[in-house]
Amino acid sequence: MSESKVMSLHDAVAKYVHNGDHICLGGFTTNRKPYAAVREILRQGQGEFIVEAGPAGGDWDMLIGEKRVKAYINCYTADSGVTNVSRRYRAAYEAGELTLEDYSQDALMMMLHAASLGLPFLPVRLMMGSSLVDEWGISKETRETIDKLPNDKFVYIDNPFNPGEKVVALPVPQLDTAIIHVQKASPDGTCQIEGDEFHDVDIAVAAKNVIVTCEELVSNEEIRHDPSTNSIAPFCVAAVCHVPYGAWPAQCYNYYDYDNAMLKEYGEASKTEENFKAFLDKYVYGVKDHYELLNIVGASRLVKLKNVPGFGYATQVK
Repeated sequence: MSESKVMSLHDAVAKYVHNGDHICLGGFTTNRKPYAAVREILRQGQGEFIVEAGPAGGDWDMLIGEKRVKAYINCYTADSGVTNVSRRYRAAYEAGELTLEDYSQDALMMMLHAASLGLPFLPVRLMMGSSLVDEWGISKETRETIDKLPNDKFVYIDNPFNPGEKVVALPVPQLDTAIIHVQKASPDGTCQIEGDEFHDVDIAVAAKNVIVTCEELVSNEEIRHDPSTNSIAPFCVAAVCHVPYGAWPAQCYNYYDYDNAMLKEYGEASKTEENFKAFLDKYVYGVKDHYELLNIVGASRLVKLKNVPGFGYATQVK
């Protein structure tokens, strides 16, 4: 019988998330973001993260607002449809408090894929002719002081198959930790992702330690009934945590829609430092764990977010 990797979310974060980790979160802006794990990190206090954010939202915005991020590698950060730019992220950057490097989204996604392949660097034509290669958010001098950052944003190299042609060589991240929310997982760590996988499979393969939170915990036998539906192999996963509504207030395809009212509440609160702190005091630090938070949110509110079969979304979302 396979060894069970099932742990509480508290224990998984305590064991596999460390100060200074090079870390990446799964999901996409308001889609299948591992919010429950983010709130647990906030409660436990880990920080100084080197971040490969991908398309981020309120998950990284909260961690930036609480000054848990040492260097932020990103393409954009926003709660789609609510904020054009996440507000604590913007405030930190404008105040000169956030060490930020900007890549295009396609380049960053390919960098994470290259990490899953174990490539030493990634040659692309992407970003050429744009300010993304003319301007560096993090200088070479600053990069040299941060161990887990490459010393260069990129370098130009010759295409060995077409002498005289230049291509952009991008660094490949060396991830310590990935945290991913999925629809189903089994005790051995096999995962099913329904809908778009985004960059989640890549970071699961690339990272040294992977925490998976899941809507449903099913048996190892059940998850193998149709292997074609499985996305992440068990050897990639260090911990499995059963966390229903673990992506809330983001959506989780085929399970529940995003909580638009909560995203708006956070968007409004995050405009100021004072209201941002009050929001976290209520929804993060003021509760013991994820289940206590769900009690505060309330069953009637969560039920209204449930996906309606045939529509693919919740029909009562406002």
